[in-house]
Amino acid sequence: MLLEGTTMVVSGVGPGLGREIASAAYREGASVMMGARREANLRAAAESIDPSGERVAWQRTDITVPADCDRLIGAAVDRFGRLDSLVNCAALDTMMGGLEGADLDTWMPAFQTNVLGTLRVCQAAIPKLKERGGAIVFIGSQIMYWPQIMQMAYASSKGALTAAIVHLATELGPHKIRVNTVVPTWMWGPPVEGYVDWMSSSQGIPPEEVIAGITKNMPLGEIPSDGDVAEVVVFFASSRARMVTAQSLFVNAGEFPH
Repeated sequence: MLLEGTTMVVSGVGPGLGREIASAAYREGASVMMGARREANLRAAAESIDPSGERVAWQRTDITVPADCDRLIGAAVDRFGRLDSLVNCAALDTMMGGLEGADLDTWMPAFQTNVLGTLRVCQAAIPKLKERGGAIVFIGSQIMYWPQIMQMAYASSKGALTAAIVHLATELGPHKIRVNTVVPTWMWGPPVEGYVDWMSSSQGIPPEEVIAGITKNMPLGEIPSDGDVAEVVVFFASSRARMVTAQSLFVNAGEFPH
């Protein structure tokens, strides 16, 4: 098992990617501390992944609140005795549109959460990760590079993190802490399933036609699942990636823009 005997913290655990990451880490032998704002999501994930509660626990966390970040990391160490990896999955992606005519004040929650909130969790985790080295894994988005839909606020905030990661890898490298990013495209999970259903209904076309439009530039011909992305996260968190840092790995079925 890739993560046997280690402890991982995952922020942003809901019904989608965060939950899949926690589940994959547990399967690979890790103890997992999950954080999110919604207690119901955390309870459901914990009961699904590890009904015994022996290796999965949770702490209600708003990553924009520094004290919450400290409590999340502290809870992991108190419960499981160590910290080996942090996965920053929490994000706010609800703002749509571009720049012209935009009220830039409405962009601030995305930056407060996606940039400053994420870095606050990292800041809280660093002292514990320095004890034995480890890994920080960020979740990027292909929308940083290719605006398949117009989400400029979200893309800009994720782009800011991409710059921060290079500096963080340099800063933490001497302590044997690796910092990498997994960059998904569309992920087959609750949000994309809902989008496909909505497009199918609103346009009066079969779901298969919507999916075909999404996958037309993917040589593998399939939307990667939340689970596919989680597998790459586990790799980055494991000792198999011990000499990999400051890197971004796309999980996109070979997708390329036209």
